[in-house]
Amino acid sequence: MNALRRFLRGRAKRAATVACAAVLLPGAAAYAVTDSGSLGGPRSSFDPERARALVAEMTLDEKLSFVSGSADPDSIGEAGFVPGVPRLRIPPLRITDGPAGVRIGKPATALPVPVALASSFNDGLAKQYGSVLGGDARALGADVVLGPMMNAIRVPLGGRNFETFSEDPLVTSHIAAAEVSGIQSRGAMASVKHFAGNNQEQDRYSVDARIDDQALHEIELKPFKAAVDAGAASVLCSYNKVNGEQACGSSALLTDILRQQLGFQGWVMSDWYATQSTGSLVKGLDQEMPDSKFLGSALKSALGSGTIPMSALDTAVTRIVTQMGRFGLLDSPPPARPAQDPAAGAKVAQQVAEQGAVLLRNEGGTLPLSGAAGQNLALIGPTAKVPKVGGKGSSLVTPAHASSPLDTITARAGKGARVSYSQGVSEDYAALPAAQVSPQFPAAADGAITVAPSQVHQGTLDVPETGDYRFTADVSGPGVALLTVGGRAKAFIPGIPATLRVHLEAGKVPVTLGQLDGFANGDITAKLKWLTPTQAHQKFGEAVAAAKNAKTAVVFAYDDESEGIDRDSLSLPDYQSELISAVAAANPNTVVVLNTGSSVAMPWLGKTKAVLDMWYPGQQGAEATARLLYGDVAPSGRLTQTFPASLDQTPVGGKPEAYPGKDGTVQYSEGIQVGYRWYDKNSVRPLFPFGYGLTYTQFAYRDLSAAWRDGGLDVEFTLCNTGSAAGEEVPQVYLGASPEVKAPQAAKALAGYQRVKLAAGASARVKMRIDGNELTYWDTSAKSWRVGTGDRNVLVGPSAAVTPLSRSVRIS
Repeated sequence: MNALRRFLRGRAKRAATVACAAVLLPGAAAYAVTDSGSLGGPRSSFDPERARALVAEMTLDEKLSFVSGSADPDSIGEAGFVPGVPRLRIPPLRITDGPAGVRIGKPATALPVPVALASSFNDGLAKQYGSVLGGDARALGADVVLGPMMNAIRVPLGGRNFETFSEDPLVTSHIAAAEVSGIQSRGAMASVKHFAGNNQEQDRYSVDARIDDQALHEIELKPFKAAVDAGAASVLCSYNKVNGEQACGSSALLTDILRQQLGFQGWVMSDWYATQSTGSLVKGLDQEMPDSKFLGSALKSALGSGTIPMSALDTAVTRIVTQMGRFGLLDSPPPARPAQDPAAGAKVAQQVAEQGAVLLRNEGGTLPLSGAAGQNLALIGPTAKVPKVGGKGSSLVTPAHASSPLDTITARAGKGARVSYSQGVSEDYAALPAAQVSPQFPAAADGAITVAPSQVHQGTLDVPETGDYRFTADVSGPGVALLTVGGRAKAFIPGIPATLRVHLEAGKVPVTLGQLDGFANGDITAKLKWLTPTQAHQKFGEAVAAAKNAKTAVVFAYDDESEGIDRDSLSLPDYQSELISAVAAANPNTVVVLNTGSSVAMPWLGKTKAVLDMWYPGQQGAEATARLLYGDVAPSGRLTQTFPASLDQTPVGGKPEAYPGKDGTVQYSEGIQVGYRWYDKNSVRPLFPFGYGLTYTQFAYRDLSAAWRDGGLDVEFTLCNTGSAAGEEVPQVYLGASPEVKAPQAAKALAGYQRVKLAAGASARVKMRIDGNELTYWDTSAKSWRVGTGDRNVLVGPSAAVTPLSRSVRIS
């Protein structure tokens, strides 16, 4: 922490005192959005009357087939399927998971996770990212991509923080809109998610998110508006309730806000098994996924009795068919599917991994590695050898190939280098002994436990020692296993690796094994495995010995964030913090590479020389990691979320009503003060602030000017590279509160950003246009956006914590 404070103070001082050579780099102030090509992308000329005419020709059963999912007789491993109407030349519709790559039954580009993309602060790269997603989807037989996820990072423990973008609505809006544009430029339809308030995984199927109207509009809905404006074909509604109503059955959300306020013209799809009633059809839901529990035979009966008007069904089907027509799927012939381009996908994946990586610490210029420090290395940690590609859950993508960091770093170190590897943390699971549970779960000779749809096996686990335990389950069958140990639950989907981590005290704890409600379609089997604290420590000694014999120790630390479960602490799992401390004690020249999905506690920070956050870096993560460590490319990513010093020092810390909730309700008591806004308001110093990131040079800021013109702000300042190497900076413009607004406001809120690349000693005059929308607030009484007028501060700097330039501007 002291090192961070010294850095922040030093950076602010340099910004005030250092002069740069007067060299202007034309075009260096921003990256242009690159369009990677259009193959059957959306068109504005499709006549919706054609869709209505087609719906009028459909039978009732044909209409019903559009508003619910069904089994695909020619499945490609997709997430959802709509059969189409062959006699009307309406093709089937195949839907795939897609936050970080297309997840079907074939290899696809495994991109870095979305939080890594957002950390690049590069809107143009986000469009290319979307283009890879859209291109892979179309090439592999899918038509709809479930993504991007745009919910705000509100809870530091959130299990899907890696799968979304930021705590800040501006960053999320810009990155999401660009990604949607990229996906749809290739002819695939984007279904943006999760609408709305899906900011935690704990109790996500039932929790009621109580969000005040201003916070709902300013924080959670702004990105959805950006995606709608970008032309998103579909919106996926969430499992949870919002202000007392099920999100997938709320007319306030789906009709009043999404369609009337945000102007959405596409169709609303439910998250999988999130539909709760047949009446949802008249409240704004258009399609139930993945089956027809409520919008199949039950809807047919309601239509027959007149409980649901036929016009509601016609409207829903027309919305879906209109989007199919908009994307050319009703053309004869429809747009040809492109060939998959693995090389292009790999190139974008590596660019995102490199530009999204955040250098958090670099004492004494430890990085980039050079000389003896780069020739004699001890690589430690499981993900140094087995690459950590992505998070777990529906975003998990298996690429055709992903290199090992051990291999890429060894190759980069060069001939004659000495690079050793130690696992450090054991991952050698053992079968959970049947006798460890009393009464024993009924198991076959191979350890497989059969679980019927309504069955729950209950018992007591004999915990041999206090510590952190890991559990996993090999599941097969038509359902999802639900394992609960000591009050912590995890869903295990057949074929998708997952882990339940839980801290247990020695003694007896309850354990149950059943099936997840809503997913049971028959008997399943589960083979349970565990990793005890003793097993986890078995390989510590060899890692410490290897560190002592190397010039540089590089510890790869990781976590396993996943859909369906939040983390139980900010700590690295499996005693990795203890491992890092032990390695750093053995070798003072210790570098930590993080393969993590969100903020983590770093009690070992001051003992290390450098920390590089690679997130979950996708299939090209190993190549990117080697290039960054050796300086072939300089780190340029910036944090899109605040890293707290401790869980207590967060907007939800110590407030069970704010997280995980009480009596089924979670109160968004922080209102609009999300992330860095809360830290400003409460004068709390984080571990690392929003927008923070180092590189292999230094920058200074000077000569700010700002003017209110034509409904927006024109901001200019000079950026100087005061170091000895070329590098990229991400200057950020923040806007202070309006003195004339009585509604809650942030002390400062991000209003603009730009990537700037400068040679050593060079300077550039950076110009930013701040859109007038960033000067507004949501007036809850008027139910509209209003400009925050009066004298407002414009602040510019490299992070939310350091803004060396400021001036007041009159906004009228």
